[in-house]
Amino acid sequence: MLSTLARVSRPALQRCTSTVACQTVKFCRRPEKIPHLPSARLTLVQLRGHQTLGSASLPVASHSVRHARALDEERLVEVEWEDGGQSLYPFTWLRDNCQCSLCTLQSAQARKLLMSDLDIHTGINIVEVTNDSKLSIVWPDQHTSVFDPEWLKKRCFSLEARQAVQEELFLNERYYWDSKLRIPTANYQDILHDDKAALAWLVALRRVGIVYLKGAPAEQGHVARLAQRIGYLRLTFYGHTWQVVDKYMANNVAYTSGNLSLHTDYPALHFAPGVQFLHCISQAKEGGDSEVVDGFHTAEELRREDPEAFRTLASLLVDFTDTGADYCDFMLQSKKRIIDINDQGQVVRINYNNATRDSVLDLPLHQVQPFYRALKAYVNITKRPENVVTYKMEAGDMVTFDNWRLLHGRKSYVSNPERVRHLEGAYLDWDEVMSRLRVLRSSVN
Repeated sequence: MLSTLARVSRPALQRCTSTVACQTVKFCRRPEKIPHLPSARLTLVQLRGHQTLGSASLPVASHSVRHARALDEERLVEVEWEDGGQSLYPFTWLRDNCQCSLCTLQSAQARKLLMSDLDIHTGINIVEVTNDSKLSIVWPDQHTSVFDPEWLKKRCFSLEARQAVQEELFLNERYYWDSKLRIPTANYQDILHDDKAALAWLVALRRVGIVYLKGAPAEQGHVARLAQRIGYLRLTFYGHTWQVVDKYMANNVAYTSGNLSLHTDYPALHFAPGVQFLHCISQAKEGGDSEVVDGFHTAEELRREDPEAFRTLASLLVDFTDTGADYCDFMLQSKKRIIDINDQGQVVRINYNNATRDSVLDLPLHQVQPFYRALKAYVNITKRPENVVTYKMEAGDMVTFDNWRLLHGRKSYVSNPERVRHLEGAYLDWDEVMSRLRVLRSSVN
């Protein structure tokens, strides 16, 4: 299925992205064509009413060193490339990253050279380009370092090069969306057995924040099987996996048949799970529709419409709690900002669950009302119909989404003993997901 879809190029997903050079995220409301993504050439295509995934490999660039010289006063090595560009590398960094077997354990790609043995004021005796276009350096202690041009070019210290490699490593660029999103969809079995399909899934999960999977058997155990495609599940106080059903004396509001307001999972943990899987085993006869909102998109709307409220939610620490017994008994406490931003001011995480927001509020009196005003403003934006995507899972369907970004909820449903609404859920962390994405990208490309 995916191999044929890779030839189709009719993307219908609206795009809103911050480029690697931008300091803030830009917001777009009109649908735009998605360009080729830099890491997996992911293509999102509309087919029979679904947004479906396809992928293709990237061409590999080749670099050669034309000339190199030491700039002793600046303590930099200047490298001229055959394509006409130049790069500068500090003496200390080059010595610290010598790739010889004495300094680097190649089988683990790990540094053996100790910081205590590194001369951070080292000079250079000889710099030359070898016949096979590698950079060779002889240091004052006669140690020799040889650097491959591809390795060296990737680690150029220019702003553009650094931004490009960070984007390659972390896929920080996002595609923002509102209610017009057609959720990217893929086949569960394809992802299990096809590396290109799995790579396209993970890239879309990172870029868009949600991917819908069809074709899983309507029985327990398949969130765990999908997790094995990545690495391993995140164990929490609710177990490796958990069953979302209407329970007597429920230890979580999710285990009731009532309405679930938009939220992120587990802000009561200091390190909340990054990715969530939900698999529909059986659906209620009436109600139970799912809702999702792009938390980054709505945070940017808040920043634009109410900068003071945005600053409040991005600065004040709020208390969250979760108490009960499941996998084992637990009494959780954490402190989180509702909106986490990085040092460039970009939104990187949403932490909000009204059910587990603690009555303890560790704020001075004069900040209490501004906090409530700011939180109310943000929640009102997330509830706007133009921001909410609604869908109803059927037996066998699975949704995978970014728990640091998406707010998700559920409409109330009618509980019926003859047709019990049953979802199985599981968590993973972004470290494991991104690790598998990089491994797949390397093997596919």
